[in-house]
Amino acid sequence: MAEFLTDIETLRNRAREKMLQGPITDTYGADLKRVIEVLNEVLATEIVCVLRYKRHFYMAEGINSTPVAAEFLQHANEEQQHADMVAQRIVQLQGEPDFNPATLISRSHAEYAEGNSLIDMIEEDLVAERVAISSYQEIIRWLGSNDPTTRRMIEDILGMEEEHADDLLTLLKEIKS
Repeated sequence: MAEFLTDIETLRNRAREKMLQGPITDTYGADLKRVIEVLNEVLATEIVCVLRYKRHFYMAEGINSTPVAAEFLQHANEEQQHADMVAQRIVQLQGEPDFNPATLISRSHAEYAEGNSLIDMIEEDLVAERVAISSYQEIIRWLGSNDPTTRRMIEDILGMEEEHADDLLTLLKEIKS
């Protein structure tokens, strides 16, 4: 087993000298400014997904609409939880979460597509989930071991996005059969 690279006394002194940097220490390995920018893109993506799912929840109609609408609402609520987690992490990193509605679409990885029918809505949501999955996988690889806390958060969100995609695919198959 390798020895610590820094002695305990040095760690303690650094912690006191730079305590106003909160959780950001000398061992933080990522480009902090870029991580905050990327997290604001993730935040925009999650907010756009909340809005799209909410619209779909309210606009769902037809014989199969009740269980599909319930799924849309559940996904909207989970996407809101993701947005809250990301905003909280941005603040922990001494950044500012960007909730500016004027720039949400341009910062979002996913599109806001309304869909005209229940099938269109499910398909648009599935496409958006697939975009988020690909994007978040890239972010995880990019972060690597440079920011394990942010990486784990994105991994958790990714797991839920994969579950959403699976739910939507199941709904699509059921409706089309």
